Amino acid sequence: MISAIVLINVDVDRIPEVAEAIADLDGVTEVYSVTGGADLIAMVRVQQHEEFADVIADRLSKVDGVQSTQTHIAFRTYSKHDLEAAFSLGFDG
Repeated sequence: MISAIVLINVDVDRIPEVAEAIADLDGVTEVYSVTGGADLIAMVRVQQHEEFADVIADRLSKVDGVQSTQTHIAFRTYSKHDLEAAFSLGFDG
């Protein structure tokens, strides 16, 4: 599984409905309404790198109300939850 974090700027008066439309897209696992330089952050997870173009460029960026996107593809995932699960299984490195 390959993950990307997508920072999204939208029409401010349409944030809730844009967020819901993005959350309904295949490949999008979460959408957060946030403060700071972006209005929304979406987590996109796909099996093949090439699928990002379909999810982000062909569908997410074309949702009515989306003004711009900035995509960050994750190299590696670090998660306290994943580490705790590994240790509970007896793995120590």
